[in-house]
Amino acid sequence: MDLHSGLPYWILKSSLDNTFNPLEKNISIDVAIIGSGITGALVAHELCEAGISCAVIDKRTLATGSSAASTAQLQYEIDTPLHQLIKKVGEQNAIKAFEYCLQSITDIENILKKTNVDAEFERIPTIYYTTTKKGLAFLDKEYKARKKANLPVDFLDKNQLWDYQKIQGYAALHNETSAQMDAYTAATGLLKYHREKSNLKVFTHTEIQSFKENKNSYTLYTANNKKISCKYVIVATGFESEFFLPKKVMNLLSTYAIISSPVHPDNIWPNRSLLWNTDDPYLYLRTTTDNRMIVGGGDEMFEDPIKRDSILREKIKFLERKFKRLYPSISFKTEMAWCGTFSSTKDGLPFIGPYQSGSRMLFALGYGGNGITFSAIAAQVLTNIIKEKKDSRMKLFSFNR
Repeated sequence: MDLHSGLPYWILKSSLDNTFNPLEKNISIDVAIIGSGITGALVAHELCEAGISCAVIDKRTLATGSSAASTAQLQYEIDTPLHQLIKKVGEQNAIKAFEYCLQSITDIENILKKTNVDAEFERIPTIYYTTTKKGLAFLDKEYKARKKANLPVDFLDKNQLWDYQKIQGYAALHNETSAQMDAYTAATGLLKYHREKSNLKVFTHTEIQSFKENKNSYTLYTANNKKISCKYVIVATGFESEFFLPKKVMNLLSTYAIISSPVHPDNIWPNRSLLWNTDDPYLYLRTTTDNRMIVGGGDEMFEDPIKRDSILREKIKFLERKFKRLYPSISFKTEMAWCGTFSSTKDGLPFIGPYQSGSRMLFALGYGGNGITFSAIAAQVLTNIIKEKKDSRMKLFSFNR
């Protein structure tokens, strides 16, 4: 199944990675990482930094799965609002999940600085706004929950929202901790860095067709009858991880995005904020370093790629109308559009670690809108599991939580 279609801006901007290195002989490695997107790249970074021998295996060209379609908004907010997450996992766990995501943004920033990967990481403010009275009551609950938890948040009334963001709405939550980046360039850049510095092995166009669990190891079998012997397997393939799981653990949804032609900086909304609203599904907006505007949303709860792609034109018009209502004075000319399939969980939290206790097959499944921040957390947690080092985050993000 194609994970996206249309013209993802990030690949066109950065050019497609030309790595072609299928596995052509049997190999033995400490850790096999399946998936070369941003999750696999962050996992590889943490393992390489820890001096653990690893290899990345992908059936596609590097990072051309979901990472190529990601709008790469980095927020501490989880898809499930804090006041609702508290009801699902308890107050302490919910607050911890938000705090982990907050720290993860800084961790990603530091990784990119250390490796000199220019993924256009940029700190920006976030505006979580509502244009309905129902949303106003919702935001009031969320604000109180975040303030009680000492999370960074400000409440903007309708006048403050207009003054700060020029949005006609009822209220908004604001913070200055968010960021945005280019996930495709981050993934390919990190893999390149460690191929050169850490002798990271990367095999593209190599599909894992079956696997066998041994007493203290795994054997992976490729489509062209090659074997990978490893002490641990890390699955970082998003919803395609179902191949390695005994049952379905996520819901699949299709999402859509459009990007404008470059515009003069003065013609972009104030503060270049990352914007999202209380609608369900929510609308989200961000900018790029070359002064384009991205609008995303219109999510649909189906996974059929043919059905997903068939309504792309309809969704382009839908997103254009949404933007026009929000900013009627800003001209938005769609230059590219794409759609992709992503995953979500019932509580909005990721699955990190083994499906069954003691298994050496580990999962880094950072589903939902916080996929990248969850991926950074997963990379650290899984490295600690392999190093047999305790990590307080393991229980919260486990499959049996």
